[in-house]
Amino acid sequence: MTNIKLKYVDRFTDRHGSVRYYFRRGRGARFPLPGLPGSSEFMEAYQSAVDGIEPPKVKKQRGEPGTIDRLVSEYFQSPEFLRLKEATQGQYRSVIEKWVRDENVGHRSVAGLRREHVKSMMGKRAGKPGAAAYFLQTAHVLMKYAIDNGWRSDDPTVGVKRFKLGEYHTWADSEIEAFEAKWPIGSTERLAFSLLLYTGQRRSDVIRMSWRDIDNGVIQVTQQKTGNKVWIPLHANLADILDRTEKKHLAILTTVKEKTFSPGGFSMWMAKRVAAAGLPEKCVSHGIRKAAARRLAEAGCSAHEIASITGHKSLSEVERYTRAVDQKRLAVAAVKRLTEHE
Repeated sequence: MTNIKLKYVDRFTDRHGSVRYYFRRGRGARFPLPGLPGSSEFMEAYQSAVDGIEPPKVKKQRGEPGTIDRLVSEYFQSPEFLRLKEATQGQYRSVIEKWVRDENVGHRSVAGLRREHVKSMMGKRAGKPGAAAYFLQTAHVLMKYAIDNGWRSDDPTVGVKRFKLGEYHTWADSEIEAFEAKWPIGSTERLAFSLLLYTGQRRSDVIRMSWRDIDNGVIQVTQQKTGNKVWIPLHANLADILDRTEKKHLAILTTVKEKTFSPGGFSMWMAKRVAAAGLPEKCVSHGIRKAAARRLAEAGCSAHEIASITGHKSLSEVERYTRAVDQKRLAVAAVKRLTEHE
């Protein structure tokens, strides 16, 4: 196709080595022509230019064909990406863009990405197992898209091992008391903490709670991660705090500028408040959700009862709390019997 000679068509090779084509009649304006000479898109644009009709502007695409930049651009516009939940899209976009930027791989060939490259990138993230796992997950998604669309035939992320992830610290009662002592009822800090502790929900759900979700002593939550709908009776302490909270916004939790929190912004905001209470870095927002499950287990709730509040789809994590509490009870009972026997 590239040997076709057409009147008024100029060509040049750009700095990336790609050949580009333009239409120019005499000293007139130059119009970029899409594709290659002989292709339908090229010939339609060329004929329009010959007939004196200005061709539609060629939308500038990110990266050159075959590069990671182009793959990322096409993936973000694909049905596979657009079918994801909005929050997941945001997370994937953030991780992928950070990977392309940090590793400076946008101009690299998709076909040239090898397993040893992925392992090296994982190694750089060894200090952050969670970030490494999410990088590997999104890289796998990208490579699957590349395979499905003929960019390459294999997945270089297959067989690359993840780092072992540590568990989130479950807040102890003493840590809960320390936070509450620092942030009294009436503060946004105490309101946020109480919503986390007494509903057992994730940060992404707590920041989306609104006053209209509360009806007749019950708060309704549609979990963003799972889509589960849960109805949670308000604990007396939470109900009291909500009664004392001025309703300035549809959202229950707002920033000082009376705007809603983003998940990342909320985490950073909470981290500063935790530090101000003299608590260690291990005390993070998700650990309050785990503390909520622990307290329910200590109150004698079954795994199913706890899951009805937290919304866990799998009971495996919830059952760990009930097993731990049962072990403590059995151990206390066993020592008591032994003492009485002696």
